[in-house]
Amino acid sequence: MRRSLTLAAVLMLAAGSATAATAPAPVAPTPVDIPLDKGVLKAVLFRPDGAGPFPAVVALHGCDGLVTRKGVLGTRSRDWAEHLVKAGFVVLLPDSYGSRGLGSQCGVRRRTVRSSRDRVADANAARRWVQAQTYVEPHHVTLLGWSTGANTVLWTVRRRLALADANANDIDFRSAVALYPGCARLDNAGWSARVPTLILIGTADDWTPAPACQHMVAGARGRSAGTSIVVYPGAYHDFDHPNRPVALRIGVALSAGSTGTVHSGTNPVARADALKRVPEWLAR
Repeated sequence: MRRSLTLAAVLMLAAGSATAATAPAPVAPTPVDIPLDKGVLKAVLFRPDGAGPFPAVVALHGCDGLVTRKGVLGTRSRDWAEHLVKAGFVVLLPDSYGSRGLGSQCGVRRRTVRSSRDRVADANAARRWVQAQTYVEPHHVTLLGWSTGANTVLWTVRRRLALADANANDIDFRSAVALYPGCARLDNAGWSARVPTLILIGTADDWTPAPACQHMVAGARGRSAGTSIVVYPGAYHDFDHPNRPVALRIGVALSAGSTGTVHSGTNPVARADALKRVPEWLAR
């Protein structure tokens, strides 16, 4: 079965979880279809109660994709969505891989869905869709991403890349947040941002090392919108995951050391800071 068809399972999961007597009902996600030039971009929408208008976040998944092999929304994506909804944000999570019939791309070296092109188009399509909703404040839409999704965040907001079909009615992202992106290629391309951008990464990250991002941000000073980077001591990739013990991961195609092995897991201190810092950044 195509991964794009599994988003319906998210609703069934939410309905089942809501019946648990010992836990509060979770925020209910809604599957949506976003038109693309070619095909449809599947996505999941979370929104606060009320008419709004609310600020919104377009959130981009990492190389594992938006949903698991069982068709369930990933734990980190749901966790962040619920935190942001409680903070008063609409959250839209596009499924760039499942919409194209693809599963996890972490072990794929030559990816057919590129972070610097295809997913940039997805991010802008998602922005325009959410801006058109009556319950969203169109001038307050932020782009957020993790890992390869964070790479797409940085490509999407770089100063050299104007809006694809900019016109008088096209409103750009207000700001951006990138959690543990891979910055080497962007640094070599002379990256700078056209909107305020926050980067969060760990010193121990051996998948997307922090020094490349630090060098990229330093090189963009004076020619970039306000950009801030926070480097968490001892934190690995996926430091914000709610419940992932640090462990060695194998079979990674694009690891920094070309060994195919990286460390990944939760850092409680970095996670707590990110959950506080990101909503504050989004609310600016």
